[in-house]
Amino acid sequence: MSGYERNQSAPVLETYLSGEQIKMRVKELGEKISGDYSEVGELLIVSVLRGSVYFTVDLSRRLTIPFILDFIGISSYGANSFPMGIVRITKDLDINISQRHVLLVEDIVDTGLTLNYLLKNLKTRNPQSLRVCTFLDQPGRRIVDIPVDYRGFEIPDIIPVGYGLDYQGHYRNLESVAVLKKINPA
Repeated sequence: MSGYERNQSAPVLETYLSGEQIKMRVKELGEKISGDYSEVGELLIVSVLRGSVYFTVDLSRRLTIPFILDFIGISSYGANSFPMGIVRITKDLDINISQRHVLLVEDIVDTGLTLNYLLKNLKTRNPQSLRVCTFLDQPGRRIVDIPVDYRGFEIPDIIPVGYGLDYQGHYRNLESVAVLKKINPA
């Protein structure tokens, strides 16, 4: 029994991206990134915890180039899932990124506030190059203009869940992406 069954009615979910659509796009991104980084030696992939883990794992399996994987944890959203404007690092990198080619992997870029903070922070560490790959991009919600070098899917202003994205800690494990349509009253 899930927490929703015990405590409240489950939100209504509608499939937005199928698992097959996701697999095909991740394959395409892996090929593109592998081609773009084929001459640089070793790539350092920095996965932003927790949401991007599913995407990062699948993407890394599609790469044909040498890479190292590290993680950075951040906190930027409150319990209600709206940006608070405050970002803090909860888990820093274990690897020195100085003079390395770095690919920052995100689950979703919406307002750009969190990504802007991360990019500024990582640039102070002197990487040789720094690019961004995001699974989902919501340019309609953008507050800060930030670069996105690789995007899985551009989406409208919806509340996506699944494939790493959650709603109150639930639904990360869905193989597809669903839209949170509404929450039924308890």
